[in-house]
Amino acid sequence: MTNEILLRNCAAEMNIELTEGMTASFMQYMQMLLEWNEKINLTAITDPREIVLKHFADSLTALSELEAKAALRVADIGTGAGFPGLPLAIAAPAWEVSLMDSLQKRVKFLQHVTTALGIEKTSCLHTRAEDAGQASAHRERYDAVVSRAVARLAVLSEYALPLVKVGGTFLALKGPAAEEEVKEALPAIQKLGGELVEIKDAKIPFTELYHKLVIVRKKRHTPTGFPRNAAQMAKAPLK
Repeated sequence: MTNEILLRNCAAEMNIELTEGMTASFMQYMQMLLEWNEKINLTAITDPREIVLKHFADSLTALSELEAKAALRVADIGTGAGFPGLPLAIAAPAWEVSLMDSLQKRVKFLQHVTTALGIEKTSCLHTRAEDAGQASAHRERYDAVVSRAVARLAVLSEYALPLVKVGGTFLALKGPAAEEEVKEALPAIQKLGGELVEIKDAKIPFTELYHKLVIVRKKRHTPTGFPRNAAQMAKAPLK
């Protein structure tokens, strides 16, 4: 089975339709990821099949909770090499996606990829999430914020929820121990204006791998004192 067919089959198992053009974009993305990874550290996963399953299909699980055809404004905080935000941008071209990362060399990689693929609605931003959360251009401006493996949920919620509009969604891709993180993070989520909706299993097709989707709805405006700076969050997570 080719990597193109594997990706299309994975998507189909998740009720996601990828066009031939989208699949080609994913393959170009993979090639650029592998080329740039020889110069800068972007991913420890370098086998093409593993990239399809553990990066692309894994990222696309978030589409189960967001409307691909709606004109959503979505932010991916701590995006790294573009996961999950860039696969979502490829699969949901109606979205305006902001890929946020604090490391300039990763942002340059993302700019290279989005330009090469002609993804015009995606912006690559060299910024820290806590700075974006206090900026009027970003604070409570997003229909959804997504993130994968950035921080424990209590801290991640403080990065993410200030960016989400009231009525919008914060979607965290977490490991199998998500319930423990959620229990720890519930007071923070509530203080920041959020409400836990569900913790959902997300299985990667054709593997035994799975993770958890933590789904939080923004119910109220985030108080103006949040987000704090990263040192404050690390020293005293919200409780």
